[in-house]
Amino acid sequence: MKDKIKEIIEYMDELYPTARCELNYTKDYELLIATVLSAQCTDKRVNEVTKVLWQKYDIFSLAKASQEEIASIIRPVGSHTKKSGYLKKIAQSLVADYQGAVPNSREYLESLPGVGRKTCNVVLSNLYDVPAIAVDTHVERVSKRLSLAYNKDDVRTVEEKLMKKFPKEKWSRLHHQLVLFGRYQCKAIHPLCENCHLQAICKYYAHSKKGLKKQ
Repeated sequence: MKDKIKEIIEYMDELYPTARCELNYTKDYELLIATVLSAQCTDKRVNEVTKVLWQKYDIFSLAKASQEEIASIIRPVGSHTKKSGYLKKIAQSLVADYQGAVPNSREYLESLPGVGRKTCNVVLSNLYDVPAIAVDTHVERVSKRLSLAYNKDDVRTVEEKLMKKFPKEKWSRLHHQLVLFGRYQCKAIHPLCENCHLQAICKYYAHSKKGLKKQ
């Protein structure tokens, strides 16, 4: 297992030596809002929407905006009615409790509407360098294909297994690397297996290769 972990770390470092969050933000609350909006949506589309959102609002004016106005702007990200409610309540809470800032507090952040463990991990890792692995759909898929977790495991179990297997100082960097790897190479449909250096340890590749042999 140690050799396998070493191989994954080295390959991720080779592919994505400067991996970073692909959500655009210049303020702490912008990252929190963008991450909430990214649920079931691509980072590219979220960046298009937040560019418009922050041209019109800051966290203080967002707290006072009508939910309908917010919803009209964020419509392209999907679930805009629900998410607009989240955004308004998050803004109101941050303004009331922390003068608009995002605190380094997992307990507080996870109490906010629309903020789950994954979102909290992304925010704390990027803003405060808290070691964390946020398991999104890409990280989950890659982890299961590389047998770092079982197919039956839920996202929390996947996170716990990754934290046990990889050194703590690698967690935050590895999270971004696995996201990019899953997004651009180890894709859900038509993954780019041909030139991947992890073929030997990939369960998906082994199964697909057997399927090709049967044809």
